[in-house]
Amino acid sequence: MLTAKDKVVLDRDDLRRTLVRIAHEIVEKNPQPATDGARSPSRANHLALVGIHTRGAVLGERLHALVGELTGSEVPFGDLDISFYRDDVNDRQPGAEPVVHASHLDFDLDGRTVVLVDDVLFTGRTVRAAIDALFDYGRPERVQLAVLVDRGHRELPIRPDYVGKNLPTSREERVYVRVEELDEVDEVTIATTVETRR
Repeated sequence: MLTAKDKVVLDRDDLRRTLVRIAHEIVEKNPQPATDGARSPSRANHLALVGIHTRGAVLGERLHALVGELTGSEVPFGDLDISFYRDDVNDRQPGAEPVVHASHLDFDLDGRTVVLVDDVLFTGRTVRAAIDALFDYGRPERVQLAVLVDRGHRELPIRPDYVGKNLPTSREERVYVRVEELDEVDEVTIATTVETRR
């Protein structure tokens, strides 16, 4: 729920345009392998997208559809739960049990370029945990990172390859990404107070 202290930085149309731009950048940076006559490409359909639960998985699904439209091919998509890979679970909510989702990676990761998708890049610990989890499923040739919002304050040397919006924030502020599939609205806001997520 939007409060008087929330500032909308991306509305529904902004979010759509941002994802379209990121999809174009992904396709441009990862051209599909050329085929040689009737021969198959050396690494057929080498690109894959993997969304990090929860909102990263939703955004990943949207990017997956957009990338598929642009390439005219079926790019594999999966989603990843990193609850048990985090090193800061107790720092975030002491005593709270992490919310665990199932991971779905029903394709071979070996030799692929995998684009990890997340909603907000903050300290970098979520991404580190996602990379650890990803390599438990296989050995990608390359891992790239796409984020809707980069808010700074990195604690680890992690940099995204694709950024929807750089959003300088203070540590006291919170960035909320809301998506229709979960929150009945598409928007990104900055708040000075912490809200309770449904």
